[in-house]
Amino acid sequence: MYAIIETGGKQYRVEEGCKLIVEKLPAETGSSITLDKVLMLGGGDCKVGTPYVQGASVTAEVVEQGRGPRIRVFKRWRRNDSRCLRGHRQACTTLRVKSITA
Repeated sequence: MYAIIETGGKQYRVEEGCKLIVEKLPAETGSSITLDKVLMLGGGDCKVGTPYVQGASVTAEVVEQGRGPRIRVFKRWRRNDSRCLRGHRQACTTLRVKSITA
């Protein structure tokens, strides 16, 4: 059984036991979190929500809170001898899916 969930403005396909990296969630490391924005349940019997499946949820454990890879933003303006280099690291949360309930 798999589920398609929405968190942080993005959609993820998850199965029991899989790990995924999502936008930062306000939870402590080692705690359990419930994601109730389930868009679809798949497997033997497919259920599609409008927009969410009623009563469905995904329970996950917070593995770690961290930051993603560094992204470098380089801007250069022609004929001005001007340039700007900036970096960014997005805060992220790593989750391990425990169970999917319909």
